[in-house]
Amino acid sequence: MDTLLADLRRLEIGATHNQFQGPGGEQRLDNVRAYLMQRAKAPIVAVGEAGGYQGARWSGIAFTSERDLMRWGPPFQTTSDKPNGWSEPSGTIVHRTLEELGAEHDVVLWNTVPTHPFVAGRPLSNRRPSASEVAAGVPFLVRVLAMISPTVVVGVGRISQAALAGLGVEAVPVRHPSHGGATEFAQGMREVVGDVRAK
Repeated sequence: MDTLLADLRRLEIGATHNQFQGPGGEQRLDNVRAYLMQRAKAPIVAVGEAGGYQGARWSGIAFTSERDLMRWGPPFQTTSDKPNGWSEPSGTIVHRTLEELGAEHDVVLWNTVPTHPFVAGRPLSNRRPSASEVAAGVPFLVRVLAMISPTVVVGVGRISQAALAGLGVEAVPVRHPSHGGATEFAQGMREVVGDVRAK
């Protein structure tokens, strides 16, 4: 765990922003440490695309905004100066679904690219990661999967599904919750969680 977090802090991936460096970076690493420790025996790892400007850029955690951290309370802490914290639409859908399923601690959320790809000149924006950025993020995904040893891996969206397939990981494909995918995402996760609990 400590080696993984130290490597995340030093990470340079293409033209992405590493939220674990600079002001607030250490707290974001602490958030990730607490998150992974709480879910060390989680049977499911759900893999997304990349860190987003409303979520992981401030929380450090995939599909997770500062509003989620506020709900969770200590030891999680926010890092922006935004009065009510950042809220991420996709993350809101993800955590609402996990809470409804009573599965918040049964699922580890991680991104194929653990840093934040943004449009040049617009740091508070999101863009699709390049193939080289995905390739640079995959070794960290491999390490997290080895550390957690989940029963089921979920690919949330096409980028993560392709990356997992490239690793030879048999993953359950689930629709990304953005752009009208909320209902399909929730249904997909409901089936995954139900299958795991039935075993």
